[in-house]
Amino acid sequence: MSINYSEEQFDELLTTSSMLSEDTNESSLRPRTLNEYIGQKKAKENLSVFISAAKMRNEPLDHVLLHGPPGLGKTTLAAIIANEMNVNIRITSGPAIEKPGDLVAMLTNLNEGDILFVDEIHRLNRAYEEILYPAMEDFAIDIILGKGPAANSIHLDLPHFTLIGATTRSGQLTAPLRDRFGVTLRLELYSIEELSQIVNRSASILNIEIDGEGSHEIASRSRGTPRIANRLLKRVRDFAQVEADGRITAKVADRALSRLDVDKAGLDAIDRRMLRSIIEYYNGGPVGLDTLAATINEESVTLEDVYEPFLLQNGYLTRTQRGRCVTRKAYEHLGIEYLGQQELNL
Repeated sequence: MSINYSEEQFDELLTTSSMLSEDTNESSLRPRTLNEYIGQKKAKENLSVFISAAKMRNEPLDHVLLHGPPGLGKTTLAAIIANEMNVNIRITSGPAIEKPGDLVAMLTNLNEGDILFVDEIHRLNRAYEEILYPAMEDFAIDIILGKGPAANSIHLDLPHFTLIGATTRSGQLTAPLRDRFGVTLRLELYSIEELSQIVNRSASILNIEIDGEGSHEIASRSRGTPRIANRLLKRVRDFAQVEADGRITAKVADRALSRLDVDKAGLDAIDRRMLRSIIEYYNGGPVGLDTLAATINEESVTLEDVYEPFLLQNGYLTRTQRGRCVTRKAYEHLGIEYLGQQELNL
């Protein structure tokens, strides 16, 4: 069944600042202020200074680029910035902007001080970036109407706004666009202690009974990512309600997560298949990313953006000029004898 929208309705959906019905439960777990936001201490402290300074000068915040692995809270942080600045936020994403008119409509509909949040900004069409350059620097755009000798140029002034871009692949941003962001913040993977605090906070909001050891068990298997921690918490809750007394303990969490193929180190089935394939088919590496992706039947982008950051940071994988190699730690985790010849590849 198809749904027809008018151009005005589509523009509103494209840049809606309202939560959709499927986002309601998720939004209840999102912190709304910097004080509620757990982790990312350095980024949070610097952002607090920038926000306070902008408010003291009665100016919009400078344009902000948030980058880092998925699930670390870039969208949440953008909403917090809007809340702290007491302004409206308009939300869209790079792939959703299909023609220049979409971007022009969003920019011209902003009010003074508003925030335009563009998720996955690295996927924005390169040609459309040319519209953002004068908008970000001079708060103005030039629109060409007509073609050929009859073409006219119209100069439109824009209200002073803040563009917040979020990306998991900052290296794919063009240098002219990246350089126009005055504030660049990288979000890092969370520690187990920080994730435990997030799990306890989410459990309190969702009215889930959990003890300290239970939250630590979930946090230690969450790959340093709050989104995964909250997802695992909800699934462990299901097991606790059906197969236990409803209370999440370390034992209940361990049994539930094992059923979900998440091991003690937080590696899931794809992580283990990825490491095991390098060992069994490529003698521990090196192997190219595309070759590895074809071997385990996964997209190379998924492996690079979702799985590699955790494996690299925790010492299970290394990246060389010749390709990916597994480490001694990966052999030991999988229970495979490490013969030592792989050291030559590293």
